[in-house]
Amino acid sequence: MKKLMISAAFAAGLGSAAHADDANSVTLQLQWVTQAQFAGYYVALDKGFYEEEGLDVTILPGGPDIAPPQVLAGGGADVMLNWMPSALAAREKGLPVVNIAQPFKSSGLMLTCWKDTGITSVEDFRGKTIGVWFFGNEYPFLSWMSQAGIPTDGGEDGVTVLKQGFNVDPLLQREADCISTMTYNEYGQVLDAGVSPDELVTFKYEDQGVATLEDGIYALEENLSDPVFQDKMVRFVRASMKGWEYAGANPEEAAGIVLDNDETGAQTEAHQVRMMGEIAKLIEGSDGSLDVADYERTVATLLAGGSDPVISKAPEGAWTSAITDAALK
Repeated sequence: MKKLMISAAFAAGLGSAAHADDANSVTLQLQWVTQAQFAGYYVALDKGFYEEEGLDVTILPGGPDIAPPQVLAGGGADVMLNWMPSALAAREKGLPVVNIAQPFKSSGLMLTCWKDTGITSVEDFRGKTIGVWFFGNEYPFLSWMSQAGIPTDGGEDGVTVLKQGFNVDPLLQREADCISTMTYNEYGQVLDAGVSPDELVTFKYEDQGVATLEDGIYALEENLSDPVFQDKMVRFVRASMKGWEYAGANPEEAAGIVLDNDETGAQTEAHQVRMMGEIAKLIEGSDGSLDVADYERTVATLLAGGSDPVISKAPEGAWTSAITDAALK
């Protein structure tokens, strides 16, 4: 459904970003609700880093009913945050999004399993039920299973895939042997439910060699051809990375800033502090520029998705170093 909406918005000719003609206004669409996953941007706003660059930045929270590529296509934002599988799928379907910066160096995606199932390795997934997020999040898992030679249509030799909501209930209720979790979010929710880490075994996609890039900054190709927009993006990325550097060094303060910006009141201080600590691990070693090896690994993983790969061919022009090159000078 989200892919259809993206295509429809683009086909309607709504491809111009909200403030592409404004030299100093930037609207950023997050890919999920306000939380420490996006702390760097809120810190940059709170600490005046955007203002120092002469920018007027608006941050739009996401949610389960918001598809960032659709918002970008419809002109509702200048830039979006997106996982690369989703962005490359949108690009192949006709929405020319381009990665202009990659603050997250590592993936936080993993499977969390009950230890008492006897699962100790990937081969032990056979015959088990595994919760998987969809809406584009399933592709790294399907690629992983394809490379491991494990069918995903059930049976004793394969895995039964449970379409998992964005919660941990299937694990807690024993509906699944393993579920999808992020190191900085759902894993903590499992622990908060009273489960001991000793009762669990985890498999990080990063450790399995099938991780795909997450939380990149994307803009529309047509806007990047405008020197004024380019300059605005250089300043935005430079200030954003300053925000991430500060957040990583001051996790508790960063979590507080996130809470100050959470209009829903749904987040708690303890959860956001813990999340920020885990997020700091994912941005460690990143200066915002895209590592070509990480990009190529992501593409290879997506192309190895068996009979239904997320992309059918290696993309061209899907990223540029021009913005970060200028921002890092």
